[in-house]
Amino acid sequence: MATLRLPPLPTIREILQLYKLRAMKNLSQNFLLNENLTDKIIRKSRNLEKCHVLEVGPGPGGLTRSILKQHPEKLIVIEKDKRFKPILEMLADAFATVNGEMDIIFDDIMKVNMCDLFPTTKMKAWEDKTPDIYLMGNLPFNVSTPLIIKWLNAISERRGPWAFGRAKMTLTFQKEVAERLVAEPLNIQRCRLSVMAQAWTHPVLHFVIPGKAFIPKPKVDVGVVSFVPLAIPRTKHEFHIFEKVTRHIFSFRQKYSIRGIETLFPIYSRQELSQTMYKLTDLNPKTRPMQLTVEDIDKLVTAYKYLIEKHPEINLYEYRTSRKLLSLSLTQNINVVQYVEPQSD
Repeated sequence: MATLRLPPLPTIREILQLYKLRAMKNLSQNFLLNENLTDKIIRKSRNLEKCHVLEVGPGPGGLTRSILKQHPEKLIVIEKDKRFKPILEMLADAFATVNGEMDIIFDDIMKVNMCDLFPTTKMKAWEDKTPDIYLMGNLPFNVSTPLIIKWLNAISERRGPWAFGRAKMTLTFQKEVAERLVAEPLNIQRCRLSVMAQAWTHPVLHFVIPGKAFIPKPKVDVGVVSFVPLAIPRTKHEFHIFEKVTRHIFSFRQKYSIRGIETLFPIYSRQELSQTMYKLTDLNPKTRPMQLTVEDIDKLVTAYKYLIEKHPEINLYEYRTSRKLLSLSLTQNINVVQYVEPQSD
């Protein structure tokens, strides 16, 4: 990729010292100061020259600089911490000297409406090649998992950046989370997150950054993962119900998969309906959750929806709620047992 030479700028370390900025623990901030590593992250993405790039959590701008050097058509950064305002404005001014455009939004990425951030000229049909829109970020650990679930939901419904086509992402995660995202069946790391990511995208773990490269040093290493939304998702089911069944299956990940499926149903019909789900799918109820493919879980979701049509009342059942009510009855001596499903293992 061609590299743009920005005007001379202080180093990130010098800027942090100049503004007396330190990472805030309550925001899970860890700054990546090594320019070689931020450049390496960018090299795992596509050519950004004609792209509108959205960066999440730029902080003091380490990754931002590496993005700007590729001269994207436009860069939008979303940062929650307003302490970085003068630093990001300095980068925006430097980019403007080479006719670059950079917008700064101070907000919580979990609350930002991204529908209006990109021009309609960038729109592509879903089946076409990916649009010139790219999402990037060195994510704080406390937001990475809820954010990727939120974005996978948006991908499934083709909302936000994905209303413009199959926009790609390159994001950082705690190493263990990164490994779970790409874990295939039979892998010990296989979990709900693996299935959800692989149902709608093709995730790739590119490399791991040692924790010592960050300031302050986190207790874990960091994985760099890219996601390309699938032209044909591996499920046609709605995100909510697919996630629900997957979550229940992996809630007892060390046991047979039917143990998690049982928790979808009230106690009075649990054994019958869970066995029926496996008969409908021709799957073995003694299969372990980590052995199931996305297609296997897709079949189980199909069976679950069929049973909901036959028995609408089971759609209202919530296993967690019944457990909480039982706990309340036991701890506060409240007679709610008649409303609560007995628990069995």
